[in-house]
Amino acid sequence: MSSYHRPPSVAEALRLKRELPGSSFIAGGTDLLVQMKDRVRQPTALISIRHLSELTRIETDGGARLGAATPLSDLADDSALMTGWPILGEALRDFASVQIRGSATIGGNLCNGSPAADAAPALIVLGARVRIAGLDGERLLPVEQLFEAPGRTRVREEELLVSIELDPPLPSGHGVFLKKMRTAMDVSLASIASLALLRDGRLEEIRLAAGSVAPVPMRLHETEKVLRDRPLTPERIAEARRVARDEVRPITDIRAGADYRRHIVGVFVQRALEATLEKGDR
Repeated sequence: MSSYHRPPSVAEALRLKRELPGSSFIAGGTDLLVQMKDRVRQPTALISIRHLSELTRIETDGGARLGAATPLSDLADDSALMTGWPILGEALRDFASVQIRGSATIGGNLCNGSPAADAAPALIVLGARVRIAGLDGERLLPVEQLFEAPGRTRVREEELLVSIELDPPLPSGHGVFLKKMRTAMDVSLASIASLALLRDGRLEEIRLAAGSVAPVPMRLHETEKVLRDRPLTPERIAEARRVARDEVRPITDIRAGADYRRHIVGVFVQRALEATLEKGDR
């Protein structure tokens, strides 16, 4: 690395990114600095964005706007955000260590492109969108469409993810986030996020997403189809568990086998739906 830059604005950060080929943006640096140490990535320059106030704001007014450089701990400590969108709090609660949560950012968790990104399944079921800025303007993209492959997203080389935007909370919606780890603070082996609206015993709305069980965090559309607008019965839950197991595309690696990951997904889908049923129409 030949230089370090601290631009005064997003516009200047984007200009520097275009003028410095091979450079990288840095906010928390919890992934990038490790990758640099291991020589997985060797940027020619670092462009700091952590200090930019426009990237570290949390705004809640009906919906919510989360600055991409906001530390995960700041999100978890925001009472309005956690009250309106508690499933996001569940996803962040057990993320790594207290020290890491104080540095890692919500934008970095997404832009690293990891299939195991804890925030991704929760944001997917919330229908969140990312705002991506470039010198030629901005664009919005659903979080569900952000990921291309392990370690790769649709944020282009000269662009910057500037915020995550949430719609107003689903009235009476019930959210659940579950994840399986080998040990405390480990990367998840499998995770499930569920957002459901149960009315008169029938699932009026259901959104399911999974992490660590496919090349990218994924929406479980086929599992949703067997549940949406149908009575939530034990038989229906058992069917959803089977469909979810077949829908995911896990790999076998040093941390867990594919069959075990499928099993965990089925169990977690069942638990999430049972929790929704127990909560009832309240």
